[in-house]
Amino acid sequence: MRQHRLVSTPSVIEISDDATLANAAREGNRVAFGRLYERYSRMVHGILLARIPRPEVDDLVHDVFLIALRQIHTLRDSAAFGGWLAMIARHRATDYHRSSQELTELTEDFPGEDPPEAEAILILEKIRSLPEAYRETLILRLVEGMTGPEIAERTGLTAASVRVNLHRGMKQLREKLERRNVHE
Repeated sequence: MRQHRLVSTPSVIEISDDATLANAAREGNRVAFGRLYERYSRMVHGILLARIPRPEVDDLVHDVFLIALRQIHTLRDSAAFGGWLAMIARHRATDYHRSSQELTELTEDFPGEDPPEAEAILILEKIRSLPEAYRETLILRLVEGMTGPEIAERTGLTAASVRVNLHRGMKQLREKLERRNVHE
């Protein structure tokens, strides 16, 4: 009778360190790159949402990861993968604006089909009108649901910078929303 023996081999699933995943991805391991995608796609989505029209975001998230896959051999410090990827997302958003046609911004009077969706669009526009340092952090927190420490870890910002950006950004957002309510 034939006996089957289970052999335990290390797999990418057991790897938890982003730097290790980045190193494996650099060596062509697509599963490792897939894990990085799972971990960082919300961050990339938030960074792009802070800068470009919402309907374009999903396609550009994929563009960012394709660029990262092609350029991962240029990543010098694997531990800095999150910051490196965030920079690719910011550059991709800039490239989008350079190559896109002039679009008309939504106004506050824009009627959405669904009142909660229309309200969300208006709030998103208010966040986009904030200074860049606050905009990205607020979207990662409020839209993507990331925690402060998670934002710091993923973007390469310090935890103190994330706290300050969230605090000041929320304060400015509240002021803008209160002004809007006064004028209604």
